[in-house]
Amino acid sequence: YIQIKKINMFYSKLGLTTIKENPSDAEIISHQLMLRAGLIRKLSAGLYTWMPIGLRVLRKVENIVREEMNNAGAQEILMPAVQPSSLWEESGRWNEYGSLLLRIKDRHNRDYCFGPTHEEVITDIARKELRSHKQLPLNFYQIQTKFRDEIRPRFGVMRAREFLMKDAYSFHLDQDSLEQGYNLMHKTYSKAFERMGLEFRVVDADSGEIGGNRSQEFHVIADSGEDAIAYCDEENYAANIELTPTLKSQTKTIKSKQRKEKKHTPNTKDIASLCKLLKVEPKDTVKTLLLKGEKKPIAVVLRGDHQLNIIKAAKISGISLPVTMADEKEIKKSTGYDFGYIGPIDLGLKIYYDHAVSEMPSLICGANEKDYHFVDANFSDDLGNPDTIDLRNAEVGDPSPNGKGKLSIARGIEVGHIFQLGTKYSQALKASVQDDSGKDVPLSMGCYGIGISRIVAAAIEQNHDESGIIWPENIAPFKVIIIPINMHKSKKVETAASDLYEFLKNQNIEVLFDDRKIRPGIQFADAELIGIPIRIVISEKGITNNQIEFRSRISQDSEMLSREEVIKRIIS
Repeated sequence: YIQIKKINMFYSKLGLTTIKENPSDAEIISHQLMLRAGLIRKLSAGLYTWMPIGLRVLRKVENIVREEMNNAGAQEILMPAVQPSSLWEESGRWNEYGSLLLRIKDRHNRDYCFGPTHEEVITDIARKELRSHKQLPLNFYQIQTKFRDEIRPRFGVMRAREFLMKDAYSFHLDQDSLEQGYNLMHKTYSKAFERMGLEFRVVDADSGEIGGNRSQEFHVIADSGEDAIAYCDEENYAANIELTPTLKSQTKTIKSKQRKEKKHTPNTKDIASLCKLLKVEPKDTVKTLLLKGEKKPIAVVLRGDHQLNIIKAAKISGISLPVTMADEKEIKKSTGYDFGYIGPIDLGLKIYYDHAVSEMPSLICGANEKDYHFVDANFSDDLGNPDTIDLRNAEVGDPSPNGKGKLSIARGIEVGHIFQLGTKYSQALKASVQDDSGKDVPLSMGCYGIGISRIVAAAIEQNHDESGIIWPENIAPFKVIIIPINMHKSKKVETAASDLYEFLKNQNIEVLFDDRKIRPGIQFADAELIGIPIRIVISEKGITNNQIEFRSRISQDSEMLSREEVIKRIIS
């Protein structure tokens, strides 16, 4: 364990400098407050020094994670941060991983990378150390510095290039054992985030470049979250919006009695300008998007107010990966039509329709002629009533996947991710054990990551107000701050504050003693900015009345209490 010295801290010895104004390069609340409260200091783009008070929070998060991993029977190790290219070439990821991989050459001109993840290294350990099924299941974890060469590092430690991560890897003989290990990590992560006092959701997710089978993400709920999460409490469902299915309506659509008509619609290359001209809503229109295909573009048609889901589109047969839009030259070459006026009627390409298009009584679409659109087109009469597929992002109010309720959408910050890797890496690196019959069997693997440094920022995004940070108690840098008003002018105040400080210190309570010779207003503002859960103010007037001012960081009001009552509140 990385032990945090729990007590005996004077503000003047902390080396803490706070900033009154928001730094100009800080875009989100957590970045602003971490800089203002002196938790971090920027060295370079995506590189930050953790200052003493920030490091205390980081270590608390780290130790909660470590305790829960140990409770789950995982074994802590520490792998090298720098990894040889040969392992990544074995797995096939040396070139696949792309520009995020920081490549390094040593003095002998040999290739290495600064590890963004450790699947290759841990699999190399497993193939050397594990021989028999009797050694399984086994879970190794580490808490290690990682590096991903982000194109645009931003949001402070939320998307830094260098970051602290807990990554764990489990090894199993078969899928049943992997399921058990995966479920144990699900419970372990949930316990850790609950101990940190965070509101979170677990969502089904895409495995991304890590690969493998099933995966789930743990998201801290926050308005500033980059990820959209679809959930339904009625059926206990939650998933990343990209993986949330949308259903075909079982209600029969009443068709419009109008026949399609070609209308002159000059300068309407996008949905917004078309709606403005025709005085209609985006939901009355459809958009025909041409995606790059292996041979020629493939068309997808969605309602004008819906967004194409790239992960769903990637499943279309013949689509080029990664999914990208065809450019104007490709469109003109493949169809002969002008960009901005493409529509599905007589297009001459393979077309896939989203479910919602078939539910429209009539629709407005491009007429495949510059400055013209069709209005009152009909799905069955004009498009031939083709089959439809799920192509769009889910939205608020959509039916939940099992039809038991309606979907809600929340924003989340991903702080954890668990994967069932299966045999992806063990087969590539030839990591196997003998089963009870003596046959070599490739190891089934699980992978489990927690962004330690990212959690600190996510906790702030979820817990703050206009005055500063509001730390959940278990990860706060200190539990109590004592502010003696004008202590340097009053022996009574100094004695009362010091006595309370020593008492709390002996009770193993983490206390910050603000011994600075500054105005009380600045002391109060700094205490709120830093976010310490309990503020104790000792003044001459209070001492005269045998009272101490007690205030919780989550409260707007202070209370005047006796010393005994204050101690009881703190220790309870």
